[in-house]
Amino acid sequence: MAGEENFADAIKKLAKPNDEVYAKVCEVLEIDQDEKTVNVKPVDDTAEIYNVRLQAESETGGLVLFPKVGSMVLVVFINKNNAAVVNTSEIEKLELVIEKSELQIDKDKFLFKREQVQLEVDQEGFLLKKENETLKKLMADLITAIKALKFTTNNGPTINLINIADFIALEDRFNQFLK
Repeated sequence: MAGEENFADAIKKLAKPNDEVYAKVCEVLEIDQDEKTVNVKPVDDTAEIYNVRLQAESETGGLVLFPKVGSMVLVVFINKNNAAVVNTSEIEKLELVIEKSELQIDKDKFLFKREQVQLEVDQEGFLLKKENETLKKLMADLITAIKALKFTTNNGPTINLINIADFIALEDRFNQFLK
């Protein structure tokens, strides 16, 4: 168990001298997603703990796991005034930011962004977007253009697309699939 002792010693060095590093299992009472903190109640019936960090630094990106209200978390106290969640029993939402790439996942939606490109998946379908253009709009424009096709034959121009019903059915399928 020398590795565990070294790890505990490293945490103690980060803490103020004479402060003891310890952990408590707590129930999540409230979540502040903007501040990336939670308010918790230890299961040992000691006082509630407010503004417990979910992330070391909330302004620079990184990974944040937002626990569900009512779920259990493991809170580590670095010193008397600073605590952080280090483990969760249930996750409500995940946010990951690596430079210009962002990923958000919750029970209703998956969202990935990279600069001007966005991919979103939910119950309605999926959205693929680059700047102001979406895959759905591109497909709608393509099908509209195909339905308006006219051809010149040896006997003159055709008036109607013979298989327009196929393209209308295809358009309906795209509308069901894409947002």
